[in-house]
Amino acid sequence: MKILHVLNTNRFSGAENVACQIIGILDSTEGIQSVYCSPEGPIRQTLAQKNIVFAPMAALNRRELRRVIREVQPDVLHTHDMRAAWTAFTAHTGLPVISHIHNNAFDSRRVSFRSIAFLLASFRLQHIFWVSQSAMCDYAFSRFVRKKSSVLPNILDVPALYRTAESDTASYSYDVVFLGRLDFEKDPEKALRVFSLVAAKHPEATFAFIGDGPLMPVLKELCHRLALENSVSFLGFQKKPLKMLQDAKCMLMTSRWEGLPMSALEAMALGVPLVCTPTDGLNALITEGETGFLRRNEQELAACISTLLDSPQKQLRMSDACKRQALVINDMDSYKKTLLLCYRQALKGEKN
Repeated sequence: MKILHVLNTNRFSGAENVACQIIGILDSTEGIQSVYCSPEGPIRQTLAQKNIVFAPMAALNRRELRRVIREVQPDVLHTHDMRAAWTAFTAHTGLPVISHIHNNAFDSRRVSFRSIAFLLASFRLQHIFWVSQSAMCDYAFSRFVRKKSSVLPNILDVPALYRTAESDTASYSYDVVFLGRLDFEKDPEKALRVFSLVAAKHPEATFAFIGDGPLMPVLKELCHRLALENSVSFLGFQKKPLKMLQDAKCMLMTSRWEGLPMSALEAMALGVPLVCTPTDGLNALITEGETGFLRRNEQELAACISTLLDSPQKQLRMSDACKRQALVINDMDSYKKTLLLCYRQALKGEKN
């Protein structure tokens, strides 16, 4: 069985990470071949490093998707966002399609072109995976797709994660890290304002942005205005950020919306407490006061970080709790069985 994973973007971020994880999990399964399909771009280098077969498109549209399907000859399409599902729907490929929704953007939570297009596409979908219960329930037309939907939380290969982290022999001294794309969705400006409140109480504290994106110039200007140049580092995109994350005292996430971000799972597995805005899958992932804190207000987010900086014992207890919880939630065997069952039922034409 050949699975074609279809994605909308040409960079490596959350959904792309999940697709690569799935391909890796199924790599040793006899009779399963996986191909990654997205617009051509920087993702090519990441896929080459992971030894993943890449079928590039000039852009995500029905003509290009039809071309790739003719060349690859897949048995099942696994689309990784609403636009990819819509493109598969309009391409009229005749192949079974599974949709995988990694987060719910604001316009999918109300009546909009995106939410209506996905509703139309859903009539030809064999199954829809949602990254969290809230992501499914918050979709504007969730009542119409619920019968063919299920929740499939993201997971990690924890031993492999530690091997990757340990391959970086450097030591890092950032107290707080922000790991993610610097764009509107992630709201890194809020993160910087939160850190400025932390720095007012802890002038020795250090903060690092790990990631790149369109808001980088805005952030650097804000950093200058807040007089934080000596405390804040902009590290850009890092191929191996895990050791930087592991050495931090906590990770700050200020996203406006999220599914179940891989970076949060990575932080938890590495024993890094999370200080986050309460969004979708993070609400289910974090145990308040044990593995992290959920706050929306900037002052309250800063106070939570200060709590961890003020009390190394509390930070250590929360770190241990994160590691224990990560071992419980990352059930690779169950995740693999769920995917294989869905693929096989889709191939048989069964809607599940």
